[in-house]
Amino acid sequence: MPVVDQLQRRAVTSVFRAVAMLPVAVGLVLAVSAAGRAAFQEASAPPAKAARAPDVVYVPTPHDVVDKMLEMARVKKEDVVYDLGCGDGRIVVAAAKKGAKAIGYDLSRERVEEARANVKKNKVEKLAEIFEKDIFTLDLSEANVITLYLLPKLNVKLIPQLEKLKPGSRIVSHDFDMKGVQPDRMVHMTSQEDGESHTIYLWTVPLKKEPGHEPTGQQ
Repeated sequence: MPVVDQLQRRAVTSVFRAVAMLPVAVGLVLAVSAAGRAAFQEASAPPAKAARAPDVVYVPTPHDVVDKMLEMARVKKEDVVYDLGCGDGRIVVAAAKKGAKAIGYDLSRERVEEARANVKKNKVEKLAEIFEKDIFTLDLSEANVITLYLLPKLNVKLIPQLEKLKPGSRIVSHDFDMKGVQPDRMVHMTSQEDGESHTIYLWTVPLKKEPGHEPTGQQ
């Protein structure tokens, strides 16, 4: 074959190969462009909204105080107990050991993990659950026992939710009252665990408003 024909054939072959590779090249360019746009959008997007900080610093309730709280609330097998701000889950575990269905809620990821480990350690997984949730967004209507260890203003903030509990539901609070609502019972005790004096408040639904007070739960 003449040299000129060979050169022409090679040139034509090169052109065909170039044309054949064109869609691949275009695809690569588009892919790189799309990846670049995605990276830019991700970099320029606002950061994900973090969960708000817990309302209180975690301080564990002594175990003998926990026992007294559940005794005052008359927790039994048929009950559904919600612990609002469950910490390490000790109240949830204690309630589950009495045969009640017990659910703990906390905003702290660390406390939630600790509480779940405590539930597992005590082998009460069938009756106890722990959730990372904001207690002020919860529907409490499925519970008939509520346990609290919150500040007084937070107890008051919960009043609109607590008023929706079924009649006869019990609410117990460690150390802090609920301004504007009269407790049915108040017990002082000295813990054998920490040697400190503790107060436990009990309320029964419907809540009894104190004369001259109409708490709204708004802070």
